[in-house]
Amino acid sequence: MTSPRSRVIGFINIGHFLDHLAMLIFPTAVLGMAGDFARPYSELIALALGGFVMFGAGSVPAGWLGDRWSRRNMLAVFFLGLGAATIATGFAHSLWQLAAGLAAIGLFAAIYHPVGTAMLVGHAERVGRAIGVNGVWGNLGVAFAALATGAVTQWLGWRWAFILPGAASSMVGGLYLALVPAETNTTGTARSAARAAGFPRAVIVRAFAVLVVATLAGGIVFNAATVVLPKMLDERLPQLAGSTFAVGLLVSAVYVVGATAQLVMGRLVDRYPLKTGFLALALPQAPLLLIVAHSGEWGLVASLTVLVFVVFGQITFNDAMVARYAHAEWRARVYAVRYLLSFGVAATAIPLVALMHAHGGFTALFQALAVAGALVALGALCFPYRPDELAPAPAATAAPAE
Repeated sequence: MTSPRSRVIGFINIGHFLDHLAMLIFPTAVLGMAGDFARPYSELIALALGGFVMFGAGSVPAGWLGDRWSRRNMLAVFFLGLGAATIATGFAHSLWQLAAGLAAIGLFAAIYHPVGTAMLVGHAERVGRAIGVNGVWGNLGVAFAALATGAVTQWLGWRWAFILPGAASSMVGGLYLALVPAETNTTGTARSAARAAGFPRAVIVRAFAVLVVATLAGGIVFNAATVVLPKMLDERLPQLAGSTFAVGLLVSAVYVVGATAQLVMGRLVDRYPLKTGFLALALPQAPLLLIVAHSGEWGLVASLTVLVFVVFGQITFNDAMVARYAHAEWRARVYAVRYLLSFGVAATAIPLVALMHAHGGFTALFQALAVAGALVALGALCFPYRPDELAPAPAATAAPAE
């Protein structure tokens, strides 16, 4: 029988899978919606804006409620609310209903990152490894969204691509309430709390200033790349045209490779100062984005795969910065601000994608994203190098359960 700690981490990981799956159903399902809504891609993809705005804006109240009320209960609201919103979106019959459904998905999906990540860090024995494994689950959700949505849209229709994941989230929510009692909710381990408290104030300020830059620039790159990938492959690989399943399968394969990045980087977080791995992932981003901008067919697939590996791996370091430099008692609120910045600025990627696709295609888009990639690299260069990040923390008393 699994321990209560392992059981909680298991549900947190499943939640990360469902969170990213739900947010990325639409970019693939939209390929099969033209007949029902009689609108071009550039108009339909713009409907995702409300969902991504809510995905960012909802993280702050979610993090505050997680710290002040109950992280365990907030995660239950996430599972059940996400399930209901996703199912409802599958029954949309007008553009405003579709937009409202996507916004509701974004609102409930916003709960996961500030609450789930804070719970994960609080329960984990080895923070880097736990964040890496959790990241793999999230990225597999991204990958499975493209594969499952492509298959279901082609064979059952786009509505079932929303209804089936929504039902799965609702079922997981019921199991979570039954198997995870409230007393397993914690505010963090003594080791991580003591370590965060030991850094000089100037170092902490510098670390979080870099985190802001990396979060803003990296959020735009991550969101734009994941949103456009299905359509970009559909356009630049003519042999896949007309098959949402084939497009989804290839997108899924690219994301599966990217998912391994967070597992690898999670192990590096536990063994080396953060700056080491952060630099290795940040410096190649701008060149890779420029290569993607001008690539076609299988050269595009290769360059996108490397780009996704680098971009996904960076997420591990962003989360580890909070885990290592933020005190446990307000960690969920720090994660909330981080994800507000990340997903809030990422929402600007939606109108950017729609505008550039209608006026010039994806080449100019990825050239613009290369500027954001350069800012990430600049942030990595400025991040503090602290070998004492890995030093044993002084003894401390564990934080009480909420």
